[in-house]
Amino acid sequence: MNNNRSEAIHFETRVPLREVMKYNPTTIECETSVARAAEIMCRDEVGSCIVLRNNAPIGIITEQDINCKVVAKDIKPGSISVSQVMSTPLITVDADSTIGDAAHMMVRHKVRRLPVIEGLNVVGIVTVRDILSVANEINEIMSDLIDINRDDEMILGVCDACGAMSDDLAQIDGMMLCPDCREEVRLR
Repeated sequence: MNNNRSEAIHFETRVPLREVMKYNPTTIECETSVARAAEIMCRDEVGSCIVLRNNAPIGIITEQDINCKVVAKDIKPGSISVSQVMSTPLITVDADSTIGDAAHMMVRHKVRRLPVIEGLNVVGIVTVRDILSVANEINEIMSDLIDINRDDEMILGVCDACGAMSDDLAQIDGMMLCPDCREEVRLR
């Protein structure tokens, strides 16, 4: 079962990051006030701004930074600069990475957004939502492939219970299950 699960994860994560990242992320200078940063986030309809000093990225300010480090402490947003509340160090991912690489970095560093760099320049940003949208698309494709193959003896797809790739799925109680998960259902 572990081998099939590894194949499923590998299959889903080889998508180049360039396919899902947002280009030209919102940036602000480090001495910008938190109030101005919030205005810019609202204007651009984003949840973060990459903070620059002399055009070099040094941190990121997020809605959570503003809520937890400014609003919750009753600090006036116009009286404090983003450099005082931004998240640092800036965790980045290389533009040539895959969504799997980005997802692993997000988990390891416990972040929901990663600026994408090329050389020393920030060229984009990728969020958990961006990665999940690709996973949802792949799941829909796999579901369609299952439907196409329903008439065949062996059904290829992703097990609804464990998420593993299998070439021997069967429908049990409205779920497509691999042999191991069918056995677990049978033993209950």
